[in-house]
Amino acid sequence: MPAAAAVSAAAVPAASAASAAAVSAAAAADAPAGATPGGGGSRLSRAEHPDAFFEKQPTSRRDLPDPAPLVVNLARCMVEILAGAREIEQLARWVTDDVYRHLMKRVVLAARARNAHGEAPSRPAFSVGSVRVTEPKDGVVEAVVVIHGRARSRAVAVRLEGLDRRWRATAVHVL
Repeated sequence: MPAAAAVSAAAVPAASAASAAAVSAAAAADAPAGATPGGGGSRLSRAEHPDAFFEKQPTSRRDLPDPAPLVVNLARCMVEILAGAREIEQLARWVTDDVYRHLMKRVVLAARARNAHGEAPSRPAFSVGSVRVTEPKDGVVEAVVVIHGRARSRAVAVRLEGLDRRWRATAVHVL
């Protein structure tokens, strides 16, 4: 009996290796032309890619609310955040991760500049001027809001995209 056990134990790894080779050969035969074995070169459709269902889904303009109030409020909040009068976390829901990281860098630089000059954070006094909203394609809005302060006027450019049935700012620039 011990000899039979040794034979069967030696046969199992060989069978596993043979079946693994057969599976990978079958997968290579079913793969689309130009696909790499690791799967990095092929583009899978939404039905073939199980995580695609959980990715951000674009939303058509007709399924979204009017973007003008959001654009004005985002511009107002951006100026207050850079002045140190508002916390950046209040905008996290309305901006993408890239915008949030970029804004965080600007907030840190603005805080350093205030500390270097000995200024305390204060709520800026400003009024909202003209607002221009354009729609370059369905589900995308680009807008500019002019903010008038005591000493100077600034323009806040915002790009909103309809993602998951709501507007998200994918680009924000304070000029």
